Amino acid sequence: MISAIESAAGKCNAAIYQLTVVLLGSRQPVWRQLQVPGDASLDWLHAVLQVAIGWTNSHLHQFRVGEDCYSDTRNHFAEFEDDPEVLEERKFTLQQIAPREQDIFRYEYDFGDSWEHEITVDKILPADAAAAMTALCLNGARACPPEDCGGVGGYENLLKILKNRKHPEHQSMNEWLGRAFDSGAFDVEKANFWLRKLKWPRVTEANLRKILMGRDDYHE
Repeated sequence: MISAIESAAGKCNAAIYQLTVVLLGSRQPVWRQLQVPGDASLDWLHAVLQVAIGWTNSHLHQFRVGEDCYSDTRNHFAEFEDDPEVLEERKFTLQQIAPREQDIFRYEYDFGDSWEHEITVDKILPADAAAAMTALCLNGARACPPEDCGGVGGYENLLKILKNRKHPEHQSMNEWLGRAFDSGAFDVEKANFWLRKLKWPRVTEANLRKILMGRDDYHE
């Protein structure tokens, strides 16, 4: 049976959302400017953010709009009676949670390191059949922080260590990273190459994993 979201997605008549995504707290802002179909479900938007920003989908995530929380309820749910209800992100679309230009909502990834992203709806553009089933990265700056580096504070400390060859942890941190890391690097063409591989209107975990491993040049 085709869901309401999938049925609507097939009509290719939704507005196109232009979004600015900013990783909060970093002294050198990490940001991406994206165009996404307004009828994209939030789980599809999650996949877009993972690919475009540079994360590896190794941790839980959630969207927050005011007091409302949206996530994958198969993995993330209210643990205690007083916790707010976690709404199933697959049942809601971008245009439902942010219907107007200049609407702002949050995306949190990895509840341990707590990477907070602020997402602003810059423009709502007319429907465009050519852009109805894909995401496009228009611009951006700086590399995604390495996973599990300790949040914003840990990342800032990591950058100091990498910059100072005489630091006692310089070698061990490079070994931990396992590859060269350039905090100022971002390749918009590479981001778009991998964004085009996201299946529409649903992305399976296997599809997303394959894309992220290809993007990061990992091989099983």
